[in-house]
Amino acid sequence: MNSSKQLRIIGASMATLSLAIGAAIPLVSNAQNAPQSTFPDVPADYWAQPFIRGLAERNIITGYPDGTFRPKQALERDEFAAIIRKAFDQDREKQIESGSVYEDVPQGYWASQAIEESVEQGFLSGDQNLFRPRQEVSKLEAIDALTRGLDLTYEASVSPVTTTPLSRRAAARRRRPIMLPIGITSLMQPLMIQRANAARTPKTTTTDSQPTTTATAPLTAASIVQQAYKDADQIPENAVPQVAAATQSNIVVNYPNPHILNPNQAISRGETAALVYQTMAAQGKVPQIDSNNPAAKYIVRVGENK
Repeated sequence: MNSSKQLRIIGASMATLSLAIGAAIPLVSNAQNAPQSTFPDVPADYWAQPFIRGLAERNIITGYPDGTFRPKQALERDEFAAIIRKAFDQDREKQIESGSVYEDVPQGYWASQAIEESVEQGFLSGDQNLFRPRQEVSKLEAIDALTRGLDLTYEASVSPVTTTPLSRRAAARRRRPIMLPIGITSLMQPLMIQRANAARTPKTTTTDSQPTTTATAPLTAASIVQQAYKDADQIPENAVPQVAAATQSNIVVNYPNPHILNPNQAISRGETAALVYQTMAAQGKVPQIDSNNPAAKYIVRVGENK
């Protein structure tokens, strides 16, 4: 075989190899970019697994380089900003130069862009030129950030009371006037006033008529919070409206007891996934967790007994 023929064979082989490599690169790239939805430290029976998997499938939350998610690890502010950036797309309320306007966020910091957007959209904020990116986030701070950023407000609801209307016969008897001598009427006047005052107080009367439901005064945000949480006294007064708004929207998830909020404890990565997933579900961005799923029992719902 002469040298020119060898060169042609070698050239054809190299071209074929180049095409094969070129075709393989996108496959490798796609495999690397595919979101990881399962984690070895989040088994199928883990309480927050449906929330974690739902967000991981959408690349809203990610694991660590070793493949773990670390659901019990406390969430930090830079991580929260990164999750918010992927989960929500709100209008920007203000504009800052970059996340590095804060003295403790250096140029090129991995979460700089996420911090910038979360601040501009009103979810998070700095304090005295500091963002404190590595500071742990409390459960109350996470709830406050989501309600403020999404403009969630508590809408006063009413507490229904069942009453029974008078039957036609009883109503007729009540409408029928009773004629009494003037002297007796004067003597009975104090008693009649007492009965008139008592009639102004709602009460349930048992008759042969069907009961109906009437509404009383609207429940306040404080009432909703008191109904929902056994540790409501740990919630600062100025944060009650935000907690009530989040509770009313069914975005709060508490494990292991749905009626214990632990507002001032650091929120874990697993709890954050549950809170963010429920917030997105309230917006219709992700499906609601099936009521038969064990995780659903940790979702706080207004009106449930403590």
